[in-house]
Amino acid sequence: MSEKIFFKPKQSINIKGELYDLSKPKVMAILNITPDSFHHASRTKSIDDALAKTTDFLNKGATFIDVGGYSSRPGATDISANEEADRVVPVVEALVSEFPKLAMSIDTFRAQVAEECISAGAAMINDISAGDMDASMFKTVARLRVPYIMMHMQGTPQNMQKNPVYKDVTLDIFDYLAQKIAELRALNIHDVLIDPGFGFGKTLKQNYKLLNEMEAFQAFNLPILVGVSRKGMIYKTLETTAAGALNGTTVLNTIALQKGASILRVHDVTEAMECIKLLEVLEQQ
Repeated sequence: MSEKIFFKPKQSINIKGELYDLSKPKVMAILNITPDSFHHASRTKSIDDALAKTTDFLNKGATFIDVGGYSSRPGATDISANEEADRVVPVVEALVSEFPKLAMSIDTFRAQVAEECISAGAAMINDISAGDMDASMFKTVARLRVPYIMMHMQGTPQNMQKNPVYKDVTLDIFDYLAQKIAELRALNIHDVLIDPGFGFGKTLKQNYKLLNEMEAFQAFNLPILVGVSRKGMIYKTLETTAAGALNGTTVLNTIALQKGASILRVHDVTEAMECIKLLEVLEQQ
């Protein structure tokens, strides 16, 4: 598994009829419409706040904005689909009104919320459960014909960190994603992105093994999204907090890019863009 896999990821995705080139990695900015996200500074308190943050993210170089109304931090409180939709749909509508061409994803595992947000103007679905927490998600994606980001998670946000067990974390996730990709292909869903799910049902050791072996996922020939921003795998290892984990995030984002990441999902856009720029210069030598 430590050997390099010499496959290039798919180079583009189709968003509302426009092809987004991923041959050069892109940044996805996190817009949390939640009162309890693990990184306090990322919490968005109003539509005006969401508009201001999005403007700032785009000015700093973000290509995608990921809007979420359900906190998926370990042990997060469960909320209803209606409450989740009430949080995010007005924000999606406001962002689309202000930025008509915005490449916005909705971070939800619920087909109902996804459909309402796509109807309101969102362009992609980012599902932390890869369809496991809502049996109607795959058919909804097929009907909506939008790009679909599927992430691996063992368990649910409420129990995922209690006792995650794998025979081999990388191989187990590889097999899981392979099965999910086959199911999506059978539904004629082709704009698929994969996310190994760092921090979701993995121990610290499992997270680092997965990152070390991440190039294996290039075999799928699909864009790979990586979200390690300010997570416990960083701040617990460094014995700091989410607020103190920016430098560690930059280090792991750099490693993820070297191992094939096409999109970095982050709280801090400037630093992620700098990672991409510096590695681009390095690879040109």
